[in-house]
Amino acid sequence: MAVHLIWFRNDLRIQDNLALYHACKDDSAQVIAIYIATPKQWRQHNMSPRQCHFIYQHLQQLHISLNKLNISLIYQEVDYFKDAISTIELYCQKYQVTDIFFNQQYEWNEQQRDHKVIQLLHRKNIQCHFFDDAVLISPNHIVTANGSMYRVFTPFQRRYHQYFLQNALKIVDQPNLRHQQQLPLQQSELIRPFNYPLEANHFFPVGETQALQLLDKFCREDVEDYLNLRDLPAINGTSQLSAYLTIGILSPRQCLAKLQSEHPRFLDFSRSGAYGWFCQLVWREFYYHLLARYPKLSKNLPFIDWTKYIVWRNNQSDFIAWQNGLTGYPIVDAAMRQLKQTGWMHNRLRLITASFLVKDLLIDWRWGETYFMSQLIDGNLAANNGGWQWSASTGTDAAPYFRIFNPTTQGQRFDPKGKFIRQYLPELAQVPDKYIHQPHVWAKQQQIKLDYPTPIITHSQARLNTLNAYNDAKSR
Repeated sequence: MAVHLIWFRNDLRIQDNLALYHACKDDSAQVIAIYIATPKQWRQHNMSPRQCHFIYQHLQQLHISLNKLNISLIYQEVDYFKDAISTIELYCQKYQVTDIFFNQQYEWNEQQRDHKVIQLLHRKNIQCHFFDDAVLISPNHIVTANGSMYRVFTPFQRRYHQYFLQNALKIVDQPNLRHQQQLPLQQSELIRPFNYPLEANHFFPVGETQALQLLDKFCREDVEDYLNLRDLPAINGTSQLSAYLTIGILSPRQCLAKLQSEHPRFLDFSRSGAYGWFCQLVWREFYYHLLARYPKLSKNLPFIDWTKYIVWRNNQSDFIAWQNGLTGYPIVDAAMRQLKQTGWMHNRLRLITASFLVKDLLIDWRWGETYFMSQLIDGNLAANNGGWQWSASTGTDAAPYFRIFNPTTQGQRFDPKGKFIRQYLPELAQVPDKYIHQPHVWAKQQQIKLDYPTPIITHSQARLNTLNAYNDAKSR
Protein backbone atom coordinates (compact mmCIF):
# COMPACT_ATOMS: atom_id res chain seq x y z
CA MET A 1 0.00 0.00 0.00
CA ALA A 2 1.20 3.50 -0.79
CA VAL A 3 2.06 5.64 2.24
CA HIS A 4 2.09 9.40 1.66
CA LEU A 5 3.88 11.74 4.07
CA ILE A 6 3.03 15.47 3.98
CA TRP A 7 5.78 17.68 5.36
CA PHE A 8 4.21 20.92 6.58
CA ARG A 9 6.38 24.04 6.80
CA ASN A 10 5.11 27.57 6.04
CA ASP A 11 1.77 26.27 4.75
CA LEU A 12 -0.28 25.60 7.88
CA ARG A 13 -3.71 25.29 6.24
CA ILE A 14 -5.94 22.61 4.73
CA GLN A 15 -7.61 24.75 2.04
CA ASP A 16 -5.83 25.33 -1.27
CA ASN A 17 -2.70 23.55 -0.11
CA LEU A 18 -1.01 21.95 -3.11
CA ALA A 19 1.08 19.43 -1.17
CA LEU A 20 -1.86 18.32 0.96
CA TYR A 21 -4.19 18.13 -2.05
CA HIS A 22 -1.85 15.94 -4.11
CA ALA A 23 -0.97 13.72 -1.15
CA CYS A 24 -4.65 12.95 -0.68
CA LYS A 25 -5.58 12.39 -4.34
CA ASP A 26 -4.99 8.64 -4.12
CA ASP A 27 -7.92 7.32 -2.06
CA SER A 28 -6.13 4.05 -1.42
CA ALA A 29 -3.00 5.65 0.10
CA GLN A 30 -2.39 5.95 3.82
CA VAL A 31 -1.74 9.66 4.51
CA ILE A 32 0.25 10.98 7.46
CA ALA A 33 1.68 14.43 8.21
CA ILE A 34 4.70 15.82 10.00
CA TYR A 35 5.84 19.22 11.28
CA ILE A 36 9.44 19.70 12.42
CA ALA A 37 10.32 22.70 14.61
CA THR A 38 13.94 23.93 14.40
CA PRO A 39 14.40 26.52 17.20
CA LYS A 40 18.15 27.02 16.90
CA GLN A 41 17.81 27.57 13.16
CA TRP A 42 15.00 30.04 13.86
CA ARG A 43 17.32 31.94 16.19
CA GLN A 44 19.89 32.18 13.42
CA HIS A 45 17.15 33.57 11.18
CA ASN A 46 16.01 36.04 13.85
CA MET A 47 12.41 34.83 13.99
CA SER A 48 10.34 37.06 16.26
CA PRO A 49 8.69 35.60 19.40
CA ARG A 50 5.32 36.84 18.12
CA GLN A 51 5.70 34.99 14.84
CA CYS A 52 6.82 31.88 16.67
CA HIS A 53 3.73 32.02 18.88
CA PHE A 54 1.53 32.63 15.83
CA ILE A 55 2.99 29.51 14.18
CA TYR A 56 2.42 27.48 17.35
CA GLN A 57 -1.21 28.59 17.58
CA HIS A 58 -1.86 27.68 13.96
CA LEU A 59 -0.05 24.37 14.29
CA GLN A 60 -2.58 23.50 16.98
CA GLN A 61 -5.39 24.58 14.65
CA LEU A 62 -3.92 22.47 11.84
CA HIS A 63 -3.80 19.45 14.16
CA ILE A 64 -7.54 19.81 14.84
CA SER A 65 -8.35 20.22 11.14
CA LEU A 66 -6.26 17.19 10.12
CA ASN A 67 -7.86 15.08 12.84
CA LYS A 68 -11.23 15.73 11.20
CA LEU A 69 -9.77 14.24 8.02
CA ASN A 70 -8.34 11.23 9.91
CA ILE A 71 -4.79 12.39 9.21
CA SER A 72 -2.33 12.16 12.09
CA LEU A 73 0.08 15.06 12.55
CA ILE A 74 3.44 14.04 13.94
CA TYR A 75 5.38 16.78 15.74
CA GLN A 76 9.13 16.72 16.22
CA GLU A 77 11.58 19.35 17.46
CA VAL A 78 15.24 19.36 16.46
CA ASP A 79 17.89 22.06 16.47
CA TYR A 80 18.71 22.81 12.85
CA PHE A 81 17.59 22.12 9.31
CA LYS A 82 20.31 19.48 8.96
CA ASP A 83 18.70 17.59 11.83
CA ALA A 84 15.32 17.78 10.09
CA ILE A 85 16.81 15.80 7.20
CA SER A 86 17.59 12.81 9.42
CA THR A 87 14.17 13.14 11.08
CA ILE A 88 12.43 12.87 7.71
CA GLU A 89 14.56 9.85 6.87
CA LEU A 90 13.67 8.24 10.21
CA TYR A 91 9.91 8.62 9.76
CA CYS A 92 10.01 7.52 6.15
CA GLN A 93 11.68 4.32 7.33
CA LYS A 94 9.39 3.89 10.36
CA TYR A 95 6.17 4.10 8.35
CA GLN A 96 7.51 2.67 5.06
CA VAL A 97 6.72 5.90 3.24
CA THR A 98 6.51 5.59 -0.55
CA ASP A 99 5.96 9.28 -1.39
CA ILE A 100 6.68 12.56 0.38
CA PHE A 101 4.89 15.82 -0.46
CA PHE A 102 5.96 19.33 0.46
CA ASN A 103 5.65 22.93 -0.70
CA GLN A 104 8.81 24.72 -1.71
CA GLN A 105 10.60 27.43 0.24
CA TYR A 106 12.98 29.76 -1.58
CA GLU A 107 15.51 30.88 1.02
CA TRP A 108 19.03 29.49 0.51
CA ASN A 109 19.23 27.35 3.66
CA GLU A 110 15.78 25.91 3.05
CA GLN A 111 16.63 25.12 -0.57
CA GLN A 112 19.82 23.34 0.47
CA ARG A 113 17.91 21.31 3.08
CA ASP A 114 15.30 20.24 0.52
CA HIS A 115 17.93 19.37 -2.08
CA LYS A 116 19.63 17.03 0.42
CA VAL A 117 16.30 15.44 1.38
CA ILE A 118 15.45 14.79 -2.26
CA GLN A 119 18.87 13.24 -2.91
CA LEU A 120 18.65 11.06 0.20
CA LEU A 121 15.12 9.79 -0.47
CA HIS A 122 15.82 9.23 -4.15
CA ARG A 123 18.49 6.71 -3.17
CA LYS A 124 15.83 4.93 -1.10
CA ASN A 125 13.34 4.90 -3.98
CA ILE A 126 10.99 7.29 -2.20
CA GLN A 127 9.25 9.68 -4.57
CA CYS A 128 9.49 13.38 -3.75
CA HIS A 129 6.68 15.68 -4.91
CA PHE A 130 7.21 19.40 -4.37
CA PHE A 131 5.10 22.36 -5.37
CA ASP A 132 5.31 26.14 -5.82
CA ASP A 133 2.53 26.83 -3.35
CA ALA A 134 3.67 30.13 -1.81
CA VAL A 135 3.58 32.02 -5.11
CA LEU A 136 1.05 32.64 -7.86
CA ILE A 137 3.47 31.67 -10.62
CA SER A 138 6.56 29.48 -10.24
CA PRO A 139 9.90 31.31 -10.00
CA ASN A 140 11.82 31.29 -13.28
CA HIS A 141 8.54 31.16 -15.22
CA ILE A 142 8.24 34.93 -15.66
CA VAL A 143 11.50 35.90 -17.39
CA THR A 144 12.74 38.29 -20.04
CA ALA A 145 13.08 37.36 -23.73
CA ASN A 146 16.66 36.16 -23.12
CA GLY A 147 15.60 34.01 -20.14
CA SER A 148 16.93 36.24 -17.38
CA MET A 149 15.07 37.36 -14.29
CA TYR A 150 13.43 40.77 -14.39
CA ARG A 151 15.33 43.29 -12.29
CA VAL A 152 12.75 46.06 -12.58
CA PHE A 153 9.29 45.67 -11.14
CA THR A 154 7.14 47.41 -13.78
CA PRO A 155 7.86 45.04 -16.72
CA PHE A 156 7.59 42.09 -14.30
CA GLN A 157 4.18 43.35 -13.23
CA ARG A 158 3.10 43.78 -16.86
CA ARG A 159 3.94 40.13 -17.54
CA TYR A 160 1.84 39.08 -14.54
CA HIS A 161 -1.03 41.18 -15.87
CA GLN A 162 -0.74 39.49 -19.27
CA TYR A 163 -0.45 36.03 -17.73
CA PHE A 164 -3.70 36.34 -15.79
CA LEU A 165 -5.50 37.74 -18.82
CA GLN A 166 -4.61 34.53 -20.66
CA ASN A 167 -4.67 31.91 -17.89
CA ALA A 168 -7.33 30.98 -15.36
CA LEU A 169 -6.37 30.89 -11.70
CA LYS A 170 -6.63 27.40 -10.20
CA ILE A 171 -7.65 26.78 -6.59
CA VAL A 172 -7.41 23.19 -5.33
CA ASP A 173 -10.07 21.65 -3.15
CA GLN A 174 -9.80 20.84 0.52
CA PRO A 175 -9.31 17.06 0.90
CA ASN A 176 -12.24 14.92 1.94
CA LEU A 177 -12.38 12.77 5.06
CA ARG A 178 -9.91 9.91 4.73
CA HIS A 179 -11.30 6.41 5.24
CA GLN A 180 -8.24 5.26 7.11
CA GLN A 181 -7.18 4.38 10.61
CA GLN A 182 -5.32 7.24 12.29
CA LEU A 183 -1.84 6.43 13.51
CA PRO A 184 -1.46 6.19 17.29
CA LEU A 185 1.14 8.78 18.27
CA GLN A 186 3.59 8.56 21.14
CA GLN A 187 3.79 11.32 23.74
CA SER A 188 7.01 12.58 22.17
CA GLU A 189 5.21 13.03 18.84
CA LEU A 190 2.41 15.26 20.13
CA ILE A 191 2.47 19.04 19.71
CA ARG A 192 4.06 20.91 22.59
CA PRO A 193 5.30 24.50 23.02
CA PHE A 194 8.43 25.24 21.03
CA ASN A 195 11.74 25.66 22.81
CA TYR A 196 11.72 29.30 21.74
CA PRO A 197 10.54 32.59 23.25
CA LEU A 198 6.79 32.94 22.69
CA GLU A 199 4.99 36.28 22.80
CA ALA A 200 1.24 36.63 22.44
CA ASN A 201 -0.17 38.51 19.48
CA HIS A 202 -3.19 40.75 20.03
CA PHE A 203 -3.35 42.13 16.51
CA PHE A 204 -4.14 39.20 14.21
CA PRO A 205 -7.01 36.79 15.00
CA VAL A 206 -5.95 33.14 15.01
CA GLY A 207 -7.34 30.60 12.59
CA GLU A 208 -7.71 29.71 8.94
CA THR A 209 -11.43 30.57 9.04
CA GLN A 210 -10.73 33.98 10.57
CA ALA A 211 -8.08 34.73 7.94
CA LEU A 212 -10.50 33.88 5.14
CA GLN A 213 -13.15 36.09 6.71
CA LEU A 214 -10.69 39.01 6.84
CA LEU A 215 -9.80 38.41 3.19
CA ASP A 216 -13.47 38.32 2.23
CA LYS A 217 -14.25 41.55 4.08
CA PHE A 218 -11.29 43.39 2.60
CA CYS A 219 -12.05 42.41 -1.00
CA ARG A 220 -15.78 43.01 -0.62
CA GLU A 221 -15.84 46.22 1.43
CA ASP A 222 -12.46 47.91 1.58
CA VAL A 223 -10.30 47.26 -1.48
CA GLU A 224 -11.84 50.00 -3.64
CA ASP A 225 -10.49 52.61 -1.20
CA TYR A 226 -7.09 50.93 -1.08
CA LEU A 227 -5.18 53.43 -3.21
CA ASN A 228 -6.62 56.38 -1.29
CA LEU A 229 -6.02 55.00 2.19
CA ARG A 230 -3.09 52.59 2.06
CA ASP A 231 -0.45 55.22 2.93
CA LEU A 232 -2.28 56.70 5.94
CA PRO A 233 -1.18 54.88 9.10
CA ALA A 234 -3.95 56.38 11.25
CA ILE A 235 -6.54 54.61 9.06
CA ASN A 236 -7.06 50.88 8.71
CA GLY A 237 -6.64 51.04 4.92
CA THR A 238 -4.46 48.00 4.17
CA SER A 239 -5.45 44.34 3.95
CA GLN A 240 -3.49 43.35 7.09
CA LEU A 241 -3.20 39.81 5.75
CA SER A 242 0.60 39.67 5.65
CA ALA A 243 1.00 37.58 8.81
CA TYR A 244 -1.31 34.91 7.39
CA LEU A 245 0.47 34.84 4.03
CA THR A 246 3.87 34.62 5.71
CA ILE A 247 3.19 31.36 7.57
CA GLY A 248 0.81 30.00 4.95
CA ILE A 249 -2.58 30.35 6.63
CA LEU A 250 -3.66 31.96 3.36
CA SER A 251 -2.30 31.28 -0.11
CA PRO A 252 -1.73 34.06 -2.64
CA ARG A 253 -4.08 32.15 -4.97
CA GLN A 254 -6.89 32.49 -2.44
CA CYS A 255 -6.22 36.23 -2.26
CA LEU A 256 -6.30 36.70 -6.02
CA ALA A 257 -9.31 34.40 -6.45
CA LYS A 258 -11.32 36.37 -3.89
CA LEU A 259 -10.28 39.64 -5.55
CA GLN A 260 -11.40 38.31 -8.92
CA SER A 261 -14.72 37.05 -7.57
CA GLU A 262 -15.57 40.45 -6.06
CA HIS A 263 -14.08 42.54 -8.93
CA PRO A 264 -14.14 40.35 -12.06
CA ARG A 265 -12.85 43.08 -14.38
CA PHE A 266 -10.21 44.63 -12.14
CA LEU A 267 -7.46 43.97 -14.72
CA ASP A 268 -9.22 46.42 -17.03
CA PHE A 269 -8.99 49.29 -14.52
CA SER A 270 -5.38 49.97 -13.59
CA ARG A 271 -6.27 52.97 -11.40
CA SER A 272 -8.72 51.05 -9.21
CA GLY A 273 -8.07 50.01 -5.65
CA ALA A 274 -8.50 46.36 -6.65
CA TYR A 275 -5.76 46.69 -9.27
CA GLY A 276 -3.57 48.52 -6.76
CA TRP A 277 -3.83 45.59 -4.35
CA PHE A 278 -3.14 43.14 -7.18
CA CYS A 279 0.11 45.04 -7.73
CA GLN A 280 1.01 44.55 -4.07
CA LEU A 281 0.52 40.79 -4.51
CA VAL A 282 2.84 41.01 -7.53
CA TRP A 283 5.46 42.92 -5.48
CA ARG A 284 5.37 39.98 -3.07
CA GLU A 285 5.95 37.65 -6.02
CA PHE A 286 8.78 39.82 -7.34
CA TYR A 287 10.73 39.52 -4.11
CA TYR A 288 10.17 35.75 -3.90
CA HIS A 289 11.30 35.25 -7.50
CA LEU A 290 14.42 37.31 -6.85
CA LEU A 291 15.17 35.32 -3.72
CA ALA A 292 14.86 32.05 -5.62
CA ARG A 293 17.11 33.27 -8.45
CA TYR A 294 19.81 35.10 -6.47
CA PRO A 295 21.18 33.17 -3.45
CA LYS A 296 23.23 36.20 -2.35
CA LEU A 297 20.00 37.83 -1.15
CA SER A 298 19.87 35.13 1.54
CA LYS A 299 23.48 35.75 2.49
CA ASN A 300 23.48 39.34 3.80
CA LEU A 301 24.84 40.67 0.52
CA PRO A 302 23.63 43.70 -1.44
CA PHE A 303 22.25 43.16 -4.91
CA ILE A 304 24.18 46.15 -6.33
CA ASP A 305 27.85 45.29 -5.89
CA TRP A 306 29.31 48.79 -5.55
CA THR A 307 27.17 49.50 -2.49
CA LYS A 308 29.30 47.09 -0.44
CA TYR A 309 31.89 49.90 -0.34
CA ILE A 310 29.65 52.32 1.56
CA VAL A 311 31.33 53.41 4.78
CA TRP A 312 28.61 53.36 7.46
CA ARG A 313 28.63 55.47 10.64
CA ASN A 314 27.02 52.62 12.61
CA ASN A 315 26.62 54.71 15.76
CA GLN A 316 25.35 52.30 18.41
CA SER A 317 23.56 54.87 20.56
CA ASP A 318 21.74 56.25 17.51
CA PHE A 319 20.68 52.72 16.60
CA ILE A 320 19.28 52.13 20.08
CA ALA A 321 17.41 55.43 19.92
CA TRP A 322 15.91 54.37 16.58
CA GLN A 323 14.89 50.97 17.98
CA ASN A 324 13.13 52.55 20.93
CA GLY A 325 11.41 55.40 19.13
CA LEU A 326 13.55 58.15 20.66
CA THR A 327 15.03 59.89 17.61
CA GLY A 328 13.14 63.17 18.04
CA TYR A 329 11.33 62.71 14.72
CA PRO A 330 7.70 61.92 15.67
CA ILE A 331 6.64 59.86 12.63
CA VAL A 332 9.74 57.69 12.94
CA ASP A 333 9.36 57.25 16.68
CA ALA A 334 5.64 56.45 16.57
CA ALA A 335 6.29 53.83 13.90
CA MET A 336 9.10 52.19 15.85
CA ARG A 337 6.97 52.08 18.97
CA GLN A 338 4.12 50.53 16.97
CA LEU A 339 6.54 47.81 15.87
CA LYS A 340 7.76 47.17 19.40
CA GLN A 341 4.27 47.12 20.92
CA THR A 342 2.39 45.16 18.26
CA GLY A 343 4.93 43.24 16.17
CA TRP A 344 3.58 44.93 13.06
CA MET A 345 4.20 48.18 11.20
CA HIS A 346 2.29 49.96 8.47
CA ASN A 347 4.10 49.56 5.14
CA ARG A 348 4.53 53.30 4.47
CA LEU A 349 6.13 53.57 7.90
CA ARG A 350 8.50 50.71 7.12
CA LEU A 351 9.82 52.77 4.23
CA ILE A 352 10.11 55.95 6.33
CA THR A 353 11.88 54.27 9.27
CA ALA A 354 14.21 52.32 6.99
CA SER A 355 15.15 55.45 5.06
CA PHE A 356 15.81 57.29 8.31
CA LEU A 357 18.09 54.57 9.69
CA VAL A 358 20.10 54.20 6.49
CA LYS A 359 20.11 57.67 4.96
CA ASP A 360 19.84 59.96 7.98
CA LEU A 361 21.78 57.96 10.54
CA LEU A 362 23.97 56.23 7.92
CA ILE A 363 23.62 52.89 9.68
CA ASP A 364 24.05 49.66 7.73
CA TRP A 365 20.70 48.47 6.35
CA ARG A 366 21.44 44.95 7.58
CA TRP A 367 21.18 46.16 11.18
CA GLY A 368 17.67 47.34 10.45
CA GLU A 369 16.74 44.24 8.46
CA THR A 370 17.78 42.01 11.35
CA TYR A 371 15.95 44.10 13.92
CA PHE A 372 12.73 44.11 11.90
CA MET A 373 12.86 40.31 11.57
CA SER A 374 13.32 40.00 15.33
CA GLN A 375 10.12 42.01 15.93
CA LEU A 376 7.73 41.41 13.01
CA ILE A 377 4.92 38.88 13.24
CA ASP A 378 4.86 38.92 9.42
CA GLY A 379 8.62 38.88 8.93
CA ASN A 380 9.86 36.90 5.95
CA LEU A 381 13.21 37.14 4.24
CA ALA A 382 11.95 37.89 0.72
CA ALA A 383 9.81 40.91 1.60
CA ASN A 384 11.95 42.18 4.47
CA ASN A 385 15.19 42.02 2.53
CA GLY A 386 13.50 43.43 -0.56
CA GLY A 387 12.08 46.36 1.38
CA TRP A 388 15.31 47.16 3.16
CA GLN A 389 17.44 46.94 0.02
CA TRP A 390 14.90 49.14 -1.79
CA SER A 391 15.14 51.77 0.96
CA ALA A 392 18.92 51.50 1.15
CA SER A 393 19.29 51.76 -2.65
CA THR A 394 21.34 48.55 -2.63
CA GLY A 395 18.81 46.22 -4.26
CA THR A 396 17.24 45.50 -7.62
CA ASP A 397 14.71 48.14 -8.69
CA ALA A 398 15.70 50.12 -5.60
CA ALA A 399 15.07 53.78 -4.88
CA PRO A 400 17.87 55.85 -6.47
CA TYR A 401 20.53 56.46 -3.83
CA PHE A 402 19.97 60.20 -4.01
CA ARG A 403 16.29 59.78 -3.06
CA ILE A 404 16.29 60.49 0.66
CA PHE A 405 13.03 60.85 2.56
CA ASN A 406 12.68 63.93 4.75
CA PRO A 407 11.11 62.44 7.91
CA THR A 408 9.34 65.69 8.81
CA THR A 409 7.67 66.19 5.44
CA GLN A 410 6.84 62.48 5.25
CA GLY A 411 5.00 62.82 8.56
CA GLN A 412 3.20 65.95 7.39
CA ARG A 413 2.10 64.20 4.21
CA PHE A 414 0.89 60.89 5.62
CA ASP A 415 -0.20 61.81 9.17
CA PRO A 416 -1.02 65.52 8.75
CA LYS A 417 -2.92 65.98 12.03
CA GLY A 418 -0.74 63.60 14.01
CA LYS A 419 -3.52 61.15 14.84
CA PHE A 420 -1.21 58.16 14.46
CA ILE A 421 1.67 59.92 16.19
CA ARG A 422 -0.40 60.69 19.29
CA GLN A 423 -1.52 57.07 19.51
CA TYR A 424 2.06 55.94 20.13
CA LEU A 425 3.64 59.12 21.52
CA PRO A 426 1.30 60.15 24.34
CA GLU A 427 3.91 62.65 25.56
CA LEU A 428 2.96 64.79 22.54
CA ALA A 429 -0.79 64.70 23.22
CA GLN A 430 -1.01 68.45 23.94
CA VAL A 431 1.03 69.60 20.95
CA PRO A 432 -1.19 71.40 18.37
CA ASP A 433 -1.65 69.76 14.98
CA LYS A 434 0.35 72.51 13.32
CA TYR A 435 3.45 71.62 15.30
CA ILE A 436 3.02 67.87 15.86
CA HIS A 437 5.85 67.05 13.42
CA GLN A 438 8.20 69.64 14.99
CA PRO A 439 7.04 69.67 18.60
CA HIS A 440 10.13 71.39 19.98
CA VAL A 441 9.42 74.48 17.89
CA TRP A 442 6.09 74.81 19.68
CA ALA A 443 7.61 73.97 23.08
CA LYS A 444 10.22 76.69 22.65
CA GLN A 445 7.55 79.24 21.74
CA GLN A 446 5.49 78.26 24.77
CA GLN A 447 8.55 77.96 27.00
CA ILE A 448 7.52 74.41 27.84
CA LYS A 449 9.86 71.47 28.37
CA LEU A 450 8.65 68.36 26.58
CA ASP A 451 9.31 64.84 27.84
CA TYR A 452 10.47 63.98 24.35
CA PRO A 453 13.99 64.02 22.87
CA THR A 454 15.22 66.67 20.50
CA PRO A 455 16.22 65.36 17.03
CA ILE A 456 19.35 63.25 17.26
CA ILE A 457 20.51 64.45 13.86
CA THR A 458 19.83 67.37 11.51
CA HIS A 459 18.23 66.01 8.35
CA SER A 460 19.77 68.52 5.93
CA GLN A 461 23.31 67.77 7.11
CA ALA A 462 22.61 64.02 7.27
CA ARG A 463 21.44 64.10 3.67
CA LEU A 464 24.73 65.65 2.53
CA ASN A 465 26.75 63.12 4.53
CA THR A 466 24.83 60.23 2.96
CA LEU A 467 25.20 61.56 -0.59
CA ASN A 468 28.94 61.87 -0.02
CA ALA A 469 29.17 58.33 1.38
CA TYR A 470 27.26 56.83 -1.55
CA ASN A 471 29.19 58.89 -4.13
CA ASP A 472 32.48 57.79 -2.60
CA ALA A 473 31.42 54.14 -2.68
CA LYS A 474 30.28 54.39 -6.28
CA SER A 475 33.55 56.02 -7.38
CA ARG A 476 35.45 53.03 -5.98
